[in-house]
Order: sequence, then structure tokens, then C-alpha cells
Amino acid sequence: MKMTSIKMKNILDERLNNPDWHTSFNRDKDIFRVEWKDTKRGISITIPNVISKYEQKGEEALADLEYHIKEALKIMNEEHELTGEEKNIYPVIRSTSFPTKTKAGLKLVYTEHTAETRIFYALDLGKTYKLIDEDMLKKESWTIERIREISIFNIRSLPSKVKQDRVADNDFYFMSSQDGYDASRILNESLLEEMKANSKGELAVAVPHQDVLIIADIQNDMGYDILAQMMMKFFAEGRVPITSLPFIYEDKHLEPIFILAKNRPTNSSKPRRDE
Repeated sequence: MKMTSIKMKNILDERLNNPDWHTSFNRDKDIFRVEWKDTKRGISITIPNVISKYEQKGEEALADLEYHIKEALKIMNEEHELTGEEKNIYPVIRSTSFPTKTKAGLKLVYTEHTAETRIFYALDLGKTYKLIDEDMLKKESWTIERIREISIFNIRSLPSKVKQDRVADNDFYFMSSQDGYDASRILNESLLEEMKANSKGELAVAVPHQDVLIIADIQNDMGYDILAQMMMKFFAEGRVPITSLPFIYEDKHLEPIFILAKNRPTNSSKPRRDE
């Protein structure tokens, strides 16, 4: 029997039955929401996405969703301090379209990165993490500069194991440790400088989604086409998509680029042109 939005809504209602939570369903937008009754903090779920995963994985998909929702709700209702937790603070890369406020209206702490990306900051809680908001900083009189320095130091301390593939005389390096901070490793300047020093051609860096960092040593025109194809595939498959545009790394600077049909990159801040 075909799964419908109403049937899935009823399943989620049953799984997330808790006297302290309130659930609702927006029929027009196909969005299911569960939130704490007292604070109104909660999570919104797009029902068609849940149905799609359910059709692929069945009961396993629902069990996984239930676990993550309950974990997220629990974290929302806890008070977290930054002092004493310095080693658990990390940067997370997000697209510039990522919300800068929580559903509860709290302003998230972030700094600008590139034309395509921003750096947010997270307190790692083991199985998940909490994005740091301005209220958390104010309570402990922390500055954005301090949290940035701490987080960048921590990202450099993470292992940077790469898998290498050579395609059409171009070298591609993939970092996917699945620790939630793979894309964040783009902020490890010493890693990028080392890759640049050892590159034979032009160095491109890409963060199509949260759980991968791609570094490409582009040595011929075909390399650009291959990278463009990789970007679209990874971006479409990512759980937390970031950007489908790669960056050229030069002089410690990341410049987003379009890759044209003739294999030539052009600065993304300029109009696309024929060459």
C-alpha cells in the first residue's frame, strides 16, 4: 500500500508521543513539526523526504529519524557552557543561504568566509553538535575572535587522511572521515599550503557537502570537466549540501569559479563569458 503524507504523519505522531512535546502538520507545505510545549523550540521535518527514505530503507529509516529527532530535542532543552569545553569547539562550513537565526529567533555566531560560504561554530556533544548562538557568548563574555581562534586550532588537530584517485592525468584527493567536520578542514591552512607546494598544476578545493573535502591538482583542461561532474554528483547526494562551485586556491586565498563548457574556469563573481 502506497505511503501518503497523512499516513507518515500518523506514524511520526505515534513514535514521537511525549507529554512534554507538541506535534503539528502543515498540510499545504507537507511539513511535520515537533517542539517543546514550554519553549516552542523544535524541529521541522519535510514529509516527502521522510517517505523517500522510508521507501528505500523501510523501518531502519524511521528508527534513525526518531533517534536523531529525540537527540536534537534533548539538546535543545539543555544549557551548555563553553568554558571548560574549549577542546570541543569546531568550525562548520555552511552555504551563505544557511539561516543565521535559530527557529527560536536566537542569532547564530558566524564569520564570513567566501562568496559561497560562511563559518559557523559548533559545540561538539559527542553524537551530535550544537551551533553556538550569541546568547551563549554573552553569558560567558566570549568574543567571536576567541571562538574562531579556538575552533581553527581544533580543526588543525583533527587527522587529515586522504584517498587519492588519478583520472585523465589529474590528481584528486578526497577527505571523508564522517566526523561532521570534513568540509571544515578547508580552514586548515597548513594542509592547503602543503597540497599547494606539492601540486603539479592548479590547485582547486571543493566542499560540495558537509561530509567531504575535495582537493584537486588540475593538470590539464579535462581536469576541470571531471571536477565539475564530481561537484554536481556530491552536491546532489550530500545530507548537508554547501556549494556546487569549486575554489581555486592561490596565495592563501579561495576564489569560487564557474567551469565552462570549454574546460576553462572563470571567476564566479564575473559574468560567464565565451572564450
